[in-house]
Amino acid sequence: MSNFVSTAGLAERCARRPWTTIAVWLLIAGLAAVAVSRLLGGALTNEMKFTGMPESQRGLDLLQSRLTGPQKFHEIVIVSSKSRTVDDPAFRQQVEALGSRIAALGPGVVEGAISYYQTHDQSMVSKDRHSTIIPVQMAGALDHAENNVGKLIDITRASTMGGLSVMTIGVASTNRDFNTVAQSDGRRTETVGIILALIILLVVFGTLIAAGLPVALAGFAIIVALGITAVIGQKYQLSFFVANMITMMGLAVGIDYTLFVLSRFREELERGRDKYQAIAVAGATASKAVLFSGMTVILALLGMLMIPMSIFVSLGAGAIFVVAVAVAAALTLLPAILALLGHRVNSVRVPFVHKLAGSGESGRFWTWIADKVMRRPLLLALSVIVILAVPATFYFQMKTGASGINALPDSFQSKQAYLKLGREFSYGLINPVEVVINGDVNSSRVRQGIARLTNRLKQDAEFRGAPQVQANGAGDLAMMTLTITASPDSQEAVNIVKRLRQDYIPAAFGGSGAEVVVTGGPAIDADYFGLTNTYRPLVFAFVLGLSFLLLMIVFRSLVVPLKAILMNLLSVGAAYGLIVLVFQKGVGASLFGFRQVEAVEAWLPLFLFSVLFGLSMDYHVFLLGRIREHYLDTGDNSAAVAFGLKSTGRIITGAALIMVAVFSGFASGQLIMFQQMGFGLAVAVLLDATLIRSVLVPATMALLGRWNWYLPRWLDWLPDVQLGEKGPSGKLQK
Repeated sequence: MSNFVSTAGLAERCARRPWTTIAVWLLIAGLAAVAVSRLLGGALTNEMKFTGMPESQRGLDLLQSRLTGPQKFHEIVIVSSKSRTVDDPAFRQQVEALGSRIAALGPGVVEGAISYYQTHDQSMVSKDRHSTIIPVQMAGALDHAENNVGKLIDITRASTMGGLSVMTIGVASTNRDFNTVAQSDGRRTETVGIILALIILLVVFGTLIAAGLPVALAGFAIIVALGITAVIGQKYQLSFFVANMITMMGLAVGIDYTLFVLSRFREELERGRDKYQAIAVAGATASKAVLFSGMTVILALLGMLMIPMSIFVSLGAGAIFVVAVAVAAALTLLPAILALLGHRVNSVRVPFVHKLAGSGESGRFWTWIADKVMRRPLLLALSVIVILAVPATFYFQMKTGASGINALPDSFQSKQAYLKLGREFSYGLINPVEVVINGDVNSSRVRQGIARLTNRLKQDAEFRGAPQVQANGAGDLAMMTLTITASPDSQEAVNIVKRLRQDYIPAAFGGSGAEVVVTGGPAIDADYFGLTNTYRPLVFAFVLGLSFLLLMIVFRSLVVPLKAILMNLLSVGAAYGLIVLVFQKGVGASLFGFRQVEAVEAWLPLFLFSVLFGLSMDYHVFLLGRIREHYLDTGDNSAAVAFGLKSTGRIITGAALIMVAVFSGFASGQLIMFQQMGFGLAVAVLLDATLIRSVLVPATMALLGRWNWYLPRWLDWLPDVQLGEKGPSGKLQK
């Protein structure tokens, strides 16, 4: 079954019809660009939805179907004066004038605004009476509110004069600022990543043409993946952050996959083969390694699709789209371009750099590394394991949560308004807890339950004011709105929800015959954190199991996939631990320009595991593919390891540095969630490409010898997926 996957045949066919292949790709990219320009905006959303039915989602569905209708979003306008109080006629005049300007925006923008001077509700005034709030109900769903909240913000900014300070805070304005920062970070990441990648590629290849090809193909992959997202998003809206994910993964894998194939093509040209022979050999070897590397990445990312939350599904789907397109481009578009370029791929040489790239010192260096490692394999293997295991132990101290608006830089108006709201009023005003009572709300038992819960909440200092109770006309559903003192994004808010669900509500409504559920922002976070904890072991088992099976087929060995999994777990564990040390404990945070926070983003461990496990397999498949190719040809395990490191060391190091550069761009962003993600990815890839691939892999290969390739006879039926090129003798050729 040597032709199980005929990547060589595919490469040759594309190379023989280069203009047709290129024309097809240009057409696809053109259609994708049109889809992006016309459809992408409507395909993305900031709403986080559950695809399952946790308690908070059941509560929302009940409210929307039988009481409130479609979910509405509020903004809170905070009006303050250092010299005047709310009792000053001039202050009142300014607030009422502001309220009139807000109302003048019309029902398409705001559905209502109310002030203290209409309600005389003292909870709308700060303790020092120098501030008051104007709750504003935005029109439409969240995306509609986000599109229009800028008009409200413009009015508040225009009203900041004459000693008056006016700010607004709410879900729509916060998301608007998040989008602004995410887009800014994304543009900077693209620019920095591309520039650094080009520099690294120039050092690896020494010529402008060869260095430019990987970046160009990565650009193709990103555009096409965004086009796919734009089309699919018309039916299933995806998270706004999917665009950042596609850019990051597209630059990382798009460049790396092209780098692997292009380096093998140039290597075969140097051996005297013509361009078509070189393309065929690269197709039979590097292209096949890229195919199985991509399959491993996609299998790992499929784990994210298991989690019934839109954010995980969106990020996983976006990454899968761009990885699949990057693989397809490396297997088809690249051979067509190489057929047109031929030896000109080495043209436009960069002085000095070209001599350095082709000096052969790199090969001798990696041969020296392999020799040193294989002389003391046990000592060095244990040393690397200890070095990585020490930071990995801090994983068990990881606290997960959501930084929420605290992730924004302090310079943003929504962040400033949020902090002021917490100081002078209550954080809970922007995202209250809602208790939904599904049953006969006019029955004595339910009314007694509401009274008991109200009395219990008055005794709890973490609740502010009396609950507001609203019932529907049919009398079969009621909602109690509770304002908490804790920040809605905090662990304290999650603990309050747990206390309500486990203690207060069962005690108040036991025997009432009503179904009582808790929803609202803090309850959604509580369910979100619970789901990530529940699905984490399931995703780990799914990814590890499928990766083991795929690698067993690729290398026809039980030992190779087992070692690969253990090594990847070691590098991922070290990355987890370093994230805890830097972000949670603050060790070196200021050195990197990061902020210390109380918790790691709840989605990050699952995300990092899926992405890192897939990406690290790129290097593993590429390195072990060359080792196995030489081993099957010679039967010499030591020589095979030395050959594999010599032939791939410079390429793997360059590929890893490119990924580190791309991920570091995200780590340099302003959002804490992206800082944690970029730092974790960069550190893990760096550790994987240095300590793991340079030391641990050759050390374990030396220790196990022929056992590396052990496969029981009862598994001989597995397909023989060869990553090398067969010569006339039937042996794999180098």
